[in-house]
Formats: sequence, C-alpha cells, structure tokens
Amino acid sequence: GYYIITYAMGIYLLNLFIAFLSPQIDPEVDGPLLPTKKDEEFRPFIRRLPEFKFWYSTTKSILICFICTFFRILDVPVFWPILVIYFGALFFLTMKRQIRHMIKYKYIPFTRGKQVYKGKKEPAMDKAKPPPAAPADKAK
Repeated sequence: GYYIITYAMGIYLLNLFIAFLSPQIDPEVDGPLLPTKKDEEFRPFIRRLPEFKFWYSTTKSILICFICTFFRILDVPVFWPILVIYFGALFFLTMKRQIRHMIKYKYIPFTRGKQVYKGKKEPAMDKAKPPPAAPADKAK
C-alpha cells in the first residue's frame, strides 16, 4: 500500500488537531491578556485554527491523499510497523505536552453547552410529619 501517503496525512492531521486545540494567544509567550479599555471584551479562549478551517483543511488533505494513490510512483515500499510505532510515539508525546499546557493555563477548548445556574434550594418538608400547629390562645 501507500504507507508513506497515509503517514504524511496522519502527521498533517495531527498538526491540524494541535493547532485546533491551541489558543491563538499563548500565555507562555504573550502573558495573560486582559481588556484594557471599557468597550473591549475578554475572550478567554480563541483557537489558533478555527473549526471551519480545521474541517476544510482536513477534507482537502484527505482528497489530495486519495488522488495521490492513483500514481504508482508514490507507492514507495516501506516497513510499515516502524511508521506506526513512530506515529504513535509522536502522537503520545505531542498530546502529552499539549494537555500539560492546557492544565497549566486552565483552558478547555471543548464545551458541553451553556451552563445553567440554579437558584437557592429551599429545604424540603418531610411529607410524613404535618407542619406544627399554631399555639392556641390562652385568653379564652
């Protein structure tokens, strides 16, 4: 098979994924940036690679690799287990570094939807006991 093409596509997709997970402004280099003017908005996480560009580049790379498989000259014989082991090690080391960076600067690039806040909960009344009766007047 076309192991070199598949390997190159995997490395390219890994780089796209890391750019997708990374913030546009790196706190290690630029420091944490807070708004300096009244009309500026604080944006805690802006991706280095927006989602649309990520999917567009991914689709384009898959199509290019598919077209490359039509050319016999690109079918280079390689020992594929070495490529798989090298890609796995590269993926593991890169993602470990990226996750450490995310933990260090406390940013999570994925959300689970809008956070809903609940008001104060009132103490639940016990259904078995009726509420205490008001004291009777002694003046009768």
